[in-house]
Amino acid sequence: MSTTTNRPAPGAPAGRAGWHRRTGLLPLAYLAALVVVGFVHPLLPAWRWLAIHLLLLGAVTNAIMVWSAHFTTAVLRCPVPARRRGEAMRLAVLNTGIAGVLAAGVTDRPWPGLAGAALVFGGAVAHLLWLTARLRAALPARFAVTVHYYVAAAAALLTGVPVGAWMLVVDDDGRPRLLLFHAHVNLLGWVTLTVLGTLLTFWPTVLRTRMADSATTAARRALPVAVTGLAVLSIGVLAWWPQPAAGGLALIALAAALTARPVLQTARRKTPASFAGWSIAAAGGWLFVALAVDAWTLLSADGPAAAADRFGVVLIPLLVGFVAQTLLGALAYLLPMALGGGPLAVRQRTERLDRHWAQRVAMANAALVVFVLSAPPYVRITTSMLLLVALLQFLIPAVHTLLAARRHP
Repeated sequence: MSTTTNRPAPGAPAGRAGWHRRTGLLPLAYLAALVVVGFVHPLLPAWRWLAIHLLLLGAVTNAIMVWSAHFTTAVLRCPVPARRRGEAMRLAVLNTGIAGVLAAGVTDRPWPGLAGAALVFGGAVAHLLWLTARLRAALPARFAVTVHYYVAAAAALLTGVPVGAWMLVVDDDGRPRLLLFHAHVNLLGWVTLTVLGTLLTFWPTVLRTRMADSATTAARRALPVAVTGLAVLSIGVLAWWPQPAAGGLALIALAAALTARPVLQTARRKTPASFAGWSIAAAGGWLFVALAVDAWTLLSADGPAAAADRFGVVLIPLLVGFVAQTLLGALAYLLPMALGGGPLAVRQRTERLDRHWAQRVAMANAALVVFVLSAPPYVRITTSMLLLVALLQFLIPAVHTLLAARRHP
């Protein structure tokens, strides 16, 4: 592995640590922008839309692109590429597109958003082609099912992006159905499928223990259930058939439960004892809460417009409870490991990111419970500030870790 201090030229051979040191800044930059939005949101008319897309399209999508490639190479036992020109180009196209989409949402001008969505779509296509090429070229591997989850997730993103772009230019009676479709496909397809597939090998790694014997079988059984549920849900919200849509959510919950069983078995063998472990564990609980609230919202709404208006009730546990906590927990474990430098350096970085972990996890989840419940506005403001503080408690040491690794690789 290269440990040179000079930054390599584009396309030049680069060590894994150098690559992850640079790409690790991408999700952190979007999270930092999210913190800024949280503090200045009264000045921004579209701050909710901006915050959602900074988290999902910015931080989460970049993290998925980088780390799904990393795990694909690992589980398929592919040779680590000497050059990362293709991956760097995919990320450049993706982030140029994200900039266009964010600009369109802030300025209310659709054309930058359409161009940006096209670039995001192109980056996702390239990512999907790369995944399928690795699968075709690889020898049979025990954990190849993880990459199948990534392929299904990328296909979901390619379905959701054009609908989001269409909503930038169309505002008619069908918009609520498109919004519900776009949100569900991206959140429960692109994000959730990726998480479920990654947990197969990642969860026992975080706990530093062996995998449950049933984990691989559970993952294989859960994938078709989840994909079927996502398809049924998508058709249900587009056609506004609430009962089938809720049935699709039930299938996704069943798939999550199938993968949760070996996760719980592993946790019983070795209890989580870090920010990464407890953050990911808490995120899994919030996923089931969000799916239940989502089903109730769809079944109790008198039409797609009402369901779309009330979807914010679903977004809080799904975005903050599940997505954000999964992202922070995963990065807290992955960044110290990927930056290399030997066991002592990894342990020191992990300790920095784990500092006050019990307080952070407890504070964030308690604040989220209060926020989700019907509370007075001043209480919700206070709890939202606590969530921002918890994010800063991760973000500041994470940025420091990356910058320190750059100075002392």
